[in-house]
Amino acid sequence: MAREHIESSAGSSGGRAQMRLQALRRLLAKEEASTQDELREELEKLDFEVNQSTISRDLRKLGAVKIIDPSGRTVYRLAEEMAAVRTPTGLGALITDIEHNGVMVVVHTSPGSASLVARTIDQLRSDEGVLGTIAGDDTVFVAPRQPRSIEALVRRIQDIFG
Repeated sequence: MAREHIESSAGSSGGRAQMRLQALRRLLAKEEASTQDELREELEKLDFEVNQSTISRDLRKLGAVKIIDPSGRTVYRLAEEMAAVRTPTGLGALITDIEHNGVMVVVHTSPGSASLVARTIDQLRSDEGVLGTIAGDDTVFVAPRQPRSIEALVRRIQDIFG
């Protein structure tokens, strides 16, 4: 009997987590939240008890990025929404410069765009020799899997964003 209760509780909490993710996705679509605390407050208004750690994990699961909106305010957005917003000019419009020092590639972007660019580059990991990326606000560090093929990686990044 206790086992049945535990199993049904686990199932319902998984469903509750999915509901919370859907609610968070809707909040992000409104483009109004600029901090995790604001998101937490909004979720609590919707009867979801969450803390900052849960918000942070959920944002990563959804692929949310922090950007600067046209008014200069920092807000969270879903990466796929950003791609849709930028479709007319393409992601290449976000890149201002690409250079390397023989060991690391540095990609400079427009303010607030580095996370989206890094996520796109991260998708090249297995196929194109990307070990990983680190994104700031307007700069992405790209670690190549093999430094000897860094020139080819730079060309590939330029092709993708060109």
